Amino acid sequence: MTSSSGASRRQVLAVAAAAATAPLIASAPARAAAAGPKTWDLTILGTSDTHGNVYNWDYYKDAEYDDSRHNDVGVAKLATLVNQIRAEREGRATLVLDAGDTIQGTPLATYYAKQEPITVTGETHPMANAMNILKYDAVTLGNHEFNYGLPLLAKWIEQLGFPALAANAVNEATGKPAYLPYVIKKVRLGGADSPTINVGILGLTNPGVAIWDKANVEGRLVFPDMVETAAKWVPIMRERGADLVVISAHGGDSGTSSYGPELPNENPVTLIAQQVPGIDAILFGHAHAEVVEKFVTNTATGERVLTAEPSKWGQRLTRMDFTVQKVRGRWKVLAKGATMLNTNTVVEDPAVLAAVHGQHTRTVEYVNRVVARSSVELSAAESRYKDTPILDFINHVQTEVVTTALAGTSYAGLPVLSIAAPFSRTAVFPQGDVRIRDVAGLYVFDNTLEAVVLSGAELRTYLEFSAKYFRTLPVGATVDPATISDPAVPDYNYDVVSGVEYDIDISRPVGQRITRLVLPGTDTPVADTAQFVVAVNNYRRSGGGNFPGIVKTQVYNEQQEIRQLLIDWAQAKGVIDPADFFVPNWKLVREGVPVL
Repeated sequence: MTSSSGASRRQVLAVAAAAATAPLIASAPARAAAAGPKTWDLTILGTSDTHGNVYNWDYYKDAEYDDSRHNDVGVAKLATLVNQIRAEREGRATLVLDAGDTIQGTPLATYYAKQEPITVTGETHPMANAMNILKYDAVTLGNHEFNYGLPLLAKWIEQLGFPALAANAVNEATGKPAYLPYVIKKVRLGGADSPTINVGILGLTNPGVAIWDKANVEGRLVFPDMVETAAKWVPIMRERGADLVVISAHGGDSGTSSYGPELPNENPVTLIAQQVPGIDAILFGHAHAEVVEKFVTNTATGERVLTAEPSKWGQRLTRMDFTVQKVRGRWKVLAKGATMLNTNTVVEDPAVLAAVHGQHTRTVEYVNRVVARSSVELSAAESRYKDTPILDFINHVQTEVVTTALAGTSYAGLPVLSIAAPFSRTAVFPQGDVRIRDVAGLYVFDNTLEAVVLSGAELRTYLEFSAKYFRTLPVGATVDPATISDPAVPDYNYDVVSGVEYDIDISRPVGQRITRLVLPGTDTPVADTAQFVVAVNNYRRSGGGNFPGIVKTQVYNEQQEIRQLLIDWAQAKGVIDPADFFVPNWKLVREGVPVL
């Protein structure tokens, strides 16, 4: 009897095993479903780096946004895609997350931070208005959230109808998180009687805030390593019931930083996935890249972590799909994958447009105000590789402001140099009326003006570092402006300096390219011991771009926004004439022969 019973049990187990491994046949889906525990699906939609874009609108051109790839932008476009997916998945679980850099980047965002700041008016920020209509489940704080100071950030967070996360933004005095580190959402997977799953969402901001917004956070917040922070909080989230763990991280996946090694890694997403067990997926941003689906294997567990980045400005929407099953009382992820949707395939959501209509209209009216007339057309198209009047306009204003401020001080006798970068390749001051949007299109960042003292030796080192922007092109090699720069160096990390004369020999190796550096109007070389006051933006002075020698105590810092200084100068003059400020002082050469 025992033998017969044992054989019978082995037969049952064999049949069950065969059923579990046999391919499903189309004619019997019901029987296949009944053969094992039911599976469920969960969708997470992700956005990142929306940068103040709500409408599909280019405020600098005063026209609908368009680019060479015919991308569209804005939360209103994202909302349409999100609503379509929610409708398609009605009755099933769908979450929406954002990985940061939300309240900076367009004149719309700047207007409600600077012209009519929400901290003064109490008005709801346009990005809160838009995102609340979309009904996000959580947003991570990006580095640009800190640009306008902690009070404005706090006001914006207060206006949101969902959590804002940043586990590694830590109160320096208490050592505790300054913002919510994570949330665990109990999500129903189907209808009213369906099971629930606990989705843990951890937010990680970028450690570079400590450099880029030092004036706003120093002495108040510190920003620990993103990998270490994930390693701290993921186990806690699991212990507190998270069945699925998703990280929303404002950092890229390259493993490199734009700054030096003194701060934690700027782009550690791959490292987080490799080194921290217990993560199912990472939505990330910051690099403005389009990463549809990338799996990273965790070295401790062998599990594959799904990662994705949805480009920038609302051009793309990431869709992550998970298939889950409850096994022995615990949820298990059976499958996961990601796709990406293009917002240029849909119209803007009318509810989002309506929510921000008045603020959009006021911004358009503001940026179209005339500030001056230009005697000629000035273009930034060649500013990367030629000395142009429009970049000299920035340097002239910065020099003038710092010179005036330092009059009567111990620094008044030093020559004042100025540094500017070609932020835009498309900026133009038209001949005739120049509007605020034209100036904003030239200076697209909300930087403030500072000044430090550099020696002649430090100046040369700085210029050599900047000159790595260019490819090495030997004498005789074709020079094409379209490919003259190293694609690894962004335009905003190439600086030109006014107030001295210099040549950049692009046929020479990096570090040996400044072949002529002389005092203006002379052949007198700049001495290593010479002293200069150098006007520079706060991003660069605080270490952005990792330029050498520039991170020092300021001799000027009145927290004046450079864009506004340019507008004020133009309004005061009434006329923008290159004769008032254009002084050609640098050129590209090969063995002394000018290039282009």
